[in-house]
Amino acid sequence: MKLRIVDVERVVVRVPFRERARPWNELLVGQFGVIEVLRVRTDDPDIVGYGETLPHYTWQTVSETAAARVTGGNPAEFLADDSLGAGLQMALFDIVGKALGVPMHRLLNLPLVRDWCPISWWSTKMPAEVLAQEAAEALTEGYRSHKLKARPWFDIREQVAAIAGVTPPDFALDIDWNGMLLTPGQAVEVLRELDREERVGIYESPIKQDDVAGFRSLRARVDRPLAEHYTKTLLPEWIRQDALDGFVLCLAGVSGLLAQGQHAAAFQKNCWLQVVGAGLTTAFTLHLGGVLTHARWPAVTCLNVYSDDLIEDPIEIRGGYARIPGGPGLGVTVDEAALERYRMAAPYTVEYPRRLLTFDLGDGRARHYATITQLFDECRYIGTMPVQPRGARLVVTGDDGSATFDGLYGRAAVAPVWDAGVR
Repeated sequence: MKLRIVDVERVVVRVPFRERARPWNELLVGQFGVIEVLRVRTDDPDIVGYGETLPHYTWQTVSETAAARVTGGNPAEFLADDSLGAGLQMALFDIVGKALGVPMHRLLNLPLVRDWCPISWWSTKMPAEVLAQEAAEALTEGYRSHKLKARPWFDIREQVAAIAGVTPPDFALDIDWNGMLLTPGQAVEVLRELDREERVGIYESPIKQDDVAGFRSLRARVDRPLAEHYTKTLLPEWIRQDALDGFVLCLAGVSGLLAQGQHAAAFQKNCWLQVVGAGLTTAFTLHLGGVLTHARWPAVTCLNVYSDDLIEDPIEIRGGYARIPGGPGLGVTVDEAALERYRMAAPYTVEYPRRLLTFDLGDGRARHYATITQLFDECRYIGTMPVQPRGARLVVTGDDGSATFDGLYGRAAVAPVWDAGVR
């Protein structure tokens, strides 16, 4: 193949979130809306490759050095190079697939084991009633699995019950604590209670990732599978102690993700791919899921959070599965009009207004925070707050311009503040 890359173009867009989830996404993952689309041109004007990077949440951004390195070269020579960054590597697979007239998965040197991949709806931290509406919409759009973030500042029992009220029994809930249940002793009571709900599927990261003995203890005491983000340094001990049921494949390019998936398969562990982005990223992820034998758990791309997928024809999702695009390359066509509609100017970050966050512990106590990072750190790293209190909720108060708001926000910005009524 004599094809040569002649130009690497960048188009940065800000894609709006769907309105229901928008206020909750903005608290911590608001920068997910910023997407850099790579348009890579070749010396054949009919062959142009596309890829996308979330610059604020990716395994590797695309540097000017990487773009310069591939320019003038044969795209096939760089396919295995994860250091190029997400969007550029994706675009090169798109180019080579188009040049050869084959879908991306044919370039991975592994047989296709499925042409429909399980896929999950994704929700960040939000109230039970909002999650229930999200789950109901997920069903109408063809999903049968819902990955949600569990946090001390929302009662996970209420969240699960609300979703159960609007979904059939085989609608699966995969719950991610990012380690916020802290220890096996604190986690086991919560997990055993959730075991009683038939919709609960997988427990992701209930305790600290490196607590291998703790995972082994939990696995013997709860009914649902335990999953953790793949980490090469911890893999030998996880396998030696048989501490986990499976892995989240993430934070790597094509070569890294394929290696992670093959490691999981070697030890008969299931896994799911977690690569975040809109339509291009979802197509890319599906091609990988099609060749990884043990990618049996629903992939997470967060496609559902966006009001626009940036592609002309949507990914087909039915009965909890997404069809792998069959066309050459990624198999999808970029919506050029959408790129122009959402194009943003530098600097490529989104500024949000001040908000006061109040963690109502459900027992008469409340604590105020100026940022979600403060709240996250106090629950995850300092570890002195209750791990999953009953009746907990998060109250978000916008800046009304008053001296009262300004004073409390200013104090909370220095350090979290207990409510004045707490004794």
